[in-house]
Amino acid sequence: MDTLHTTAGADSTRGTITAIGVVLLLVGLLEHLLSARAIGGSYIAFRDHIFGFLLITIVFGAIIFGLGLRFWKGRRDISLLALGVVNVLVGFYVYLQRFHVHG
Repeated sequence: MDTLHTTAGADSTRGTITAIGVVLLLVGLLEHLLSARAIGGSYIAFRDHIFGFLLITIVFGAIIFGLGLRFWKGRRDISLLALGVVNVLVGFYVYLQRFHVHG
C-alpha cells in the first residue's frame, strides 16, 4: 500500500513541476511581448521578439533536454522547468535591454 501512495505523490509532484515549467515559459513569452510593445509595438518588433523567443526555446530546449537524457533520464518535468527558468532569465534580460534601444 505504501508503494501506491508514494507513486501517487511522485506523479503529483511531477505534474506540479511541469505546470510551473509551462507557466515560466509563458512568462518568458510575455516578457518578449512587453519588450516589443515598449520599443514601438510595430508588427516587425512583435515578429522579431516572437521569433527570438521560439529560437531561444528551440536552442536551449535541445541543450537542456539533451542534458536531461544524460543526467535525469525519464524526468522531462525537470527539463521543462529548467527550460522555463532559462526563458524567464533571457526574457528578463531582453526586457531590460529595451532601455538601451535608440531610434
